[in-house]
Amino acid sequence: MTANVSHARRRTIAWLLFASGFINYLDRAVVSVALPVIAVDLHLGPAAKGVLLSAFFWSYALMQLPMGWFADKFNLKWFYAAAFALWSLACGLTGFASTLAVLMAMRVLLGIGESIYVPGGMKAVSLLFHQRDRGLASGLMNCGTRAGLALGAPFIAWLVTSYGWKNSFFILGFFSLLWLIPWLAIYPAHIHAASIQSSEPLRARLRRLDRNLLGLCLGHVCFSYYWYLLVTWLPDYLVESRHLTLPQAGAFAVIPYLVFTVSEPLGGWAADILVRLGFNETRSRKTIISAAFLTSLMLLPAGRAANDTAAVWMIGAASLVGLATGNILALLQSVAPPAEVGLWAGIQNFAGNLSGIVAPIVTGILIERTGSYYPAFVLSVAVLLAGLPAYWFLVRQPPRPVRT
Repeated sequence: MTANVSHARRRTIAWLLFASGFINYLDRAVVSVALPVIAVDLHLGPAAKGVLLSAFFWSYALMQLPMGWFADKFNLKWFYAAAFALWSLACGLTGFASTLAVLMAMRVLLGIGESIYVPGGMKAVSLLFHQRDRGLASGLMNCGTRAGLALGAPFIAWLVTSYGWKNSFFILGFFSLLWLIPWLAIYPAHIHAASIQSSEPLRARLRRLDRNLLGLCLGHVCFSYYWYLLVTWLPDYLVESRHLTLPQAGAFAVIPYLVFTVSEPLGGWAADILVRLGFNETRSRKTIISAAFLTSLMLLPAGRAANDTAAVWMIGAASLVGLATGNILALLQSVAPPAEVGLWAGIQNFAGNLSGIVAPIVTGILIERTGSYYPAFVLSVAVLLAGLPAYWFLVRQPPRPVRT
């Protein structure tokens, strides 16, 4: 079911979801970018840094399932706004943290609020956009997160260098709240999940989830491990292994994050074209996903490169994995029952963000034990490629309903 909303309004909402993703990752990336400074202030070693980077995902992952259910059940306009306000306040309050425990507690609170982003955003796309346009809309929505990293990394590095890491949280938390003004003004209150709500109780719906969802979850776990290694550890890698200053690391990090940003809608757009030409939708999206995953192999020579600039550009090439993201999201929308898109998105994102818990910790342990980031790079590529069989052998196009 697609809501009767004007094209101009749908387009504006798509850009608002892009902006929401931008702010989402800007607010969560402060710790990653400022980690070298925070680690000095709080006397953190590699393993402790890994635990800190993981803390956000403890709540973010666990809240995906209930957030997906809430997105299916409640008025999306108001529920999304409430969660957005919570994460903005959590970001600002992090500036008061003076110990590792308090800092981790604020990261957990941030994860609760930000957990609305994927299930809520995907629910909005499924309600407002036709199936043939969801790849581009999903890619645009999610590339906001990559843009938040690409443009945010140097900006956050400048903020931290100029005003300190605590004041950076205050500033970002306050300005994040401004997004609520256009969202509340533009998103239609009468368009929400209740119009297609399933009458089944949640427990019954969970019991009959099929192998499509299993394949989506396994694939997303593998994709997310690779992605979250880059999100959480790249700035620290550039400072500690490549011996760059924090502003230099922020500037160099723009390259891979920008590649992710640009490639996400392009991958969704390419698959949308194949679908419009009459090719099978799930096969088209899985083909783009496969090609994208193979670009991760460029991360291996990057870890051994002697030249810093060459290493960053190879990491940028490995970030063409972003071509898969819009299709991963659109694939779910094409195989999930319409009344359960939010629930499925929540389950898939819960599974994927288990990697957000594991990847930073495992990476920190590997660095502490080997003194090198290279084993962590190798592991992330191996995990990512292991996700391809899940998409090809488990995820299938559901039969279309017969119209009478």
